[in-house]
Amino acid sequence: MADEKTHAEGTAGFLFEMGVLKNAKRTGWWFTGNNNPESIAEHSFRVGIIGAVLAMMEGVDPARVALMCLFHDTQETRIGDIPHIGRRYLDAAANETVTADQVSAAYPAVRDGVQRVVEEYEAKGTPEAVVARDADKLECLVQAVEYRAQGNTLVQDWIDTSLDSLKTASARELAAAALTMSPLEWRRTFLG
Repeated sequence: MADEKTHAEGTAGFLFEMGVLKNAKRTGWWFTGNNNPESIAEHSFRVGIIGAVLAMMEGVDPARVALMCLFHDTQETRIGDIPHIGRRYLDAAANETVTADQVSAAYPAVRDGVQRVVEEYEAKGTPEAVVARDADKLECLVQAVEYRAQGNTLVQDWIDTSLDSLKTASARELAAAALTMSPLEWRRTFLG
């Protein structure tokens, strides 16, 4: 019974820790002059949506992709959102190591499941992992297009870097469409 209580508390602690992502900002956007960028949780939510959509377009498992997308940045509660420019100077622990620490006290099924999802994403070896990684980059591109539409003119590097890293035909197709339209284009279907 003591093990069950310990695992319940360890799992609940993980859930509380994930709440930190709702307040932690994506710091790379600060370099564009954006003083109030999206949170890591906001980013991860849309990465999950994009991942599921891309998976459907690519004919791979949308649930697996969305799950990888949901957990792809959970480590940032411990190491923060290190901008790409900063990674050159830091030797951070691997995401798999951070994840193992985060879920070490959780129920064994939770611990093993979360670790498996993060390991698959980081290994980049399955079609689902490739799609999940594309979803992360495509979300960055879409967010940059939105920030540009709001008057932030310093986002082109983020757009270019994201575009250059896309691997799937579906992600490249959606990126091309996103770059040629207003972020409010979706309203046309509502407004007729």
